[in-house]
Amino acid sequence: MKRLLKISKYKPSILQGKFEFKAGAERVSLSLEHPRERFLLHLLSICLVGLVCLYLYFITASVLNVMARKEAMGQINDIQGAIGKAEQQYFALSQGVTPEEGASLGLVPISNTQYVYRPGAVGAVTIARNAI
Repeated sequence: MKRLLKISKYKPSILQGKFEFKAGAERVSLSLEHPRERFLLHLLSICLVGLVCLYLYFITASVLNVMARKEAMGQINDIQGAIGKAEQQYFALSQGVTPEEGASLGLVPISNTQYVYRPGAVGAVTIARNAI
């Protein structure tokens, strides 16, 4: 008989644990596939793809909504300017507007006039802070 050689000259401590494998016990192997594992993996993959699609949809919808709102605000300002010019031309052409008739149209004399100067021909569209 051959004699076994010791690997280490040190004796293990009392605090060191040791593995005790039970003979005949049911073992769980991580290399074997569980019967429902493939189904759950496909289900989780489909859920992940669905959530990514929903995320992209909501981001795109938010961005398009903000862009549409800015465009609508610009169109509103253009339409208000066109209406103001049309009213001005109407009053200039009619020349029949007297201070008495102006009061019936809702016009009032202006007492404190202040002007704002904006450099450039482009106006600014103001949008609320909570646009996004």
